[in-house]
Amino acid sequence: MNPKFLKALILLVLTLPISVFGQRISGSSTLKIDDNLNERIFSISQLEFFEDKENTLEFKDVVAPDFQDNFKIRPSFSKNKFDIHNTYWVKLSIEKTPESNKKWLMEFYDQTIDSIEVFAPDGTGGYEKYKFGDAHSFQTRLFSHKNFELILNNNEEGIDNYYIKIRSNQKADIRIAIRSLNRFIYYALNEYFVYGIFYGMIAIIGLYNLLVYTAVREIKYLYYTFYLASVGIYAMCVDGIAFQYLWPNHPSWNQIANGIFSYSIVLWAILFSIRFLNIKHRSPKIHQFLLAILGIKSVLFLVGLIWDPKLFEIRYYDIIPFSFIFFASIYIWSRGYKVARFFVIAYGVLFFGVVIKVLVNTAIIPHMTLIYYSLHIAFLLEMLLLTFALGDRIRILKNNRDRAMKRAIKQIEINYALKEKVTQELELKVEERTRELKDKNQLLEKYNEQLMEKDEEIKRFNAILDKDNWKLKSSIKASFQARLTNKLLSYEEIQKIFPDQAACFRYLEEFKWGQGFVCRHCGNTKFSKGPKLFTKRCSKCGHIDSVTAGTVFHGIKFPIEKAFYIAYSTISNSEKQTLDQLSEQLDLRRNTVWTFKKKIQQLIQEKGLINPHWQDILWLEDNKVKTK
Repeated sequence: MNPKFLKALILLVLTLPISVFGQRISGSSTLKIDDNLNERIFSISQLEFFEDKENTLEFKDVVAPDFQDNFKIRPSFSKNKFDIHNTYWVKLSIEKTPESNKKWLMEFYDQTIDSIEVFAPDGTGGYEKYKFGDAHSFQTRLFSHKNFELILNNNEEGIDNYYIKIRSNQKADIRIAIRSLNRFIYYALNEYFVYGIFYGMIAIIGLYNLLVYTAVREIKYLYYTFYLASVGIYAMCVDGIAFQYLWPNHPSWNQIANGIFSYSIVLWAILFSIRFLNIKHRSPKIHQFLLAILGIKSVLFLVGLIWDPKLFEIRYYDIIPFSFIFFASIYIWSRGYKVARFFVIAYGVLFFGVVIKVLVNTAIIPHMTLIYYSLHIAFLLEMLLLTFALGDRIRILKNNRDRAMKRAIKQIEINYALKEKVTQELELKVEERTRELKDKNQLLEKYNEQLMEKDEEIKRFNAILDKDNWKLKSSIKASFQARLTNKLLSYEEIQKIFPDQAACFRYLEEFKWGQGFVCRHCGNTKFSKGPKLFTKRCSKCGHIDSVTAGTVFHGIKFPIEKAFYIAYSTISNSEKQTLDQLSEQLDLRRNTVWTFKKKIQQLIQEKGLINPHWQDILWLEDNKVKTK
């Protein structure tokens, strides 16, 4: 923005109170029209009025002669003492000057007053009633202006008493101006010119941030755009511009518009601040507290919207959201976040403006034009500073990005140099390792030749050992056969022959497949190793056969070496043992011993064996089993 234009704008705003509103008088509510003075402005403390707490008085009651003494000037009365439940009757006496060369009018400043009824003398001894207020359609006004105006009758000498009835759901700032028509036109044109600049700047800054959002897609710019729109519409509601241009035919909106857009300002200000300052990650406690403030403000907004519209007025607690955002930005800035510096200044200005506005609304400080527009000025400066803050943020982020890029480029150069160095070292290492591998490969070839020679020698030795093993195996088999046929072997001797399960399985394997494999299902003689030890798989039908399948030991649930002894003791006639003795000796249950012993005896009976031998009881009666 052009600095000269900004300077001229501020100068215009600062000089507006002097050039527009002119002189005031105090101590009397009677005014004599005088062409030498263009305007007079009366505050409520300078007017004669009566507060109707019962809301029962009619115009005929207040105009009666015996009621006139009730109209009094109360210098201590202010806007803060205005009771929204009561009716206020104001009496304003004007001494007319027919020789005046100017036309004069009466103007009411507060655009938020719901109902103003002016009873003006009609020149015939009667009164004419005029209705104003934001509860009436805008088209009913005598002038298309944000304030309420009434032309005064100054055609003949005398004093006219004007009676004004005022009611409002919000605290009203009763302020009446008597000014010439020329002065009104001059003042109105200047005021609308300043408004045009103010709202135009809001529109331009808002449009700019909306375009930035469409370009960069950062949600904070959209939040800021909504915040600017809320500020603009809220200011229009306060100034009466919104009623004139946005909803002139819907006066009911005036009752809630202030509250809606004041809440909207707080909503988007908090969301924008959280995003801009990155509070969620930089200070989670402040983030939670801001959300809590927003939640409380939302509850108050809903209560005001549904039950009590007076909550929409600016109150002391409206300072809290902006003050906390202000102090939160100072905290974030103090933690080294440089982006927040313009943000701190912006919200410092806004915080100061909100404080002044609250003090004015509560009548703690007296009304002045510059003070009345303090919030507008604060919003304007805040918007400019926040725009600078957003630009400053982009500049700082760009500088950080450039520095990061330079560091990255420097690191890439260092990495490239390091890569070249490592590559050269690796090439040297590869050459050295290649030579070493070549030497070791020659040595391995030499060792391989020696190993081949040793392998041939080992094969010769293995052939000799296989022959010796065959002889030894045949000898052991004959020895086993001889010892098994011996009827006098004890359990300890059997344990020496078959010390474990593997020994029993090897014996059964030799007994069953020693002369060749025959599939019990298809009779095929070719096989491969089975999935478990001591099993074979038929290469034709895939049947898996175990060493115990088809034998008397198939499916037993106790150690096979003990089963061997039970079978041996069953066919042995020289040593008779009872079931209890066998059970105790083998550490088996008596039923287990009895069941297996009976199984062998039944097998002997089925085969008709009189003096059975060991091999006679190994095979069960099965047509598919090859008989040994």
